[in-house]
Amino acid sequence: MSNYSEQFLKQNPLAVLGVLRDLHKGEVPLRISWSTNQFISKILEATPERLVIDLGSQEYENRAALRAQNLAVMAETKGAKVEFVLPQLIQGDYQGLPAFFAPLPDSVWFVQRREYFRINAPLHPSYFCKAKMPDKKEIRFRLFDLSLGGMGALMDTARPEGLVEGMRFSQIELDMGGWGRFYFDAQLIAISERKVVDSKNETITTPRLSFRFLNVGPGAERELQRIIFSLEREARERANKVI
Repeated sequence: MSNYSEQFLKQNPLAVLGVLRDLHKGEVPLRISWSTNQFISKILEATPERLVIDLGSQEYENRAALRAQNLAVMAETKGAKVEFVLPQLIQGDYQGLPAFFAPLPDSVWFVQRREYFRINAPLHPSYFCKAKMPDKKEIRFRLFDLSLGGMGALMDTARPEGLVEGMRFSQIELDMGGWGRFYFDAQLIAISERKVVDSKNETITTPRLSFRFLNVGPGAERELQRIIFSLEREARERANKVI
């Protein structure tokens, strides 16, 4: 459900419980969604045995939620984003009022804002990437945006046959010009299209790829953070010159 590096996945039961209790203490709103609907709620109680969630404001949403499976839960605090999945909800009484009950999730994504902050790459100079398909054929693409958890990229050619979502790539080369070359294992999590209108009023469609980094070491993470901050500073400077 998420595009983040696995380093942001908390699986220790005490760590999971700690995150949920912080959401409860802060009365942080939860967005609970599934294939056909969503509603806003909050945590009423979090213990090792159970998670108690308030009902939604609409009765039809509550009935639909009870029929749903694999409900995605998302919360945003001032400093972090939290995401997890609940296989199913059941309804019961909590302190004399109806509420939803579920077991504690097996894991939660806990991503601090600085970690999932995504910066757009500049058009000039462009930064290029290379990767090898399973048949060893090389594909090239341009960096579109970058975060510690992954990157977006644009292809200048048609989508190659055999390129599908979910594919894992070993040692994608990311050429950052003066910053140097970096190599990452990554998973292709989404393929979409970017459409722009050129000076001739013609629509140009470009394949857009979204990657999640895998197994990013501390050294590479520090370098990525440094590059992201520098790109952000350069973007601010360009914006100030325009003003």
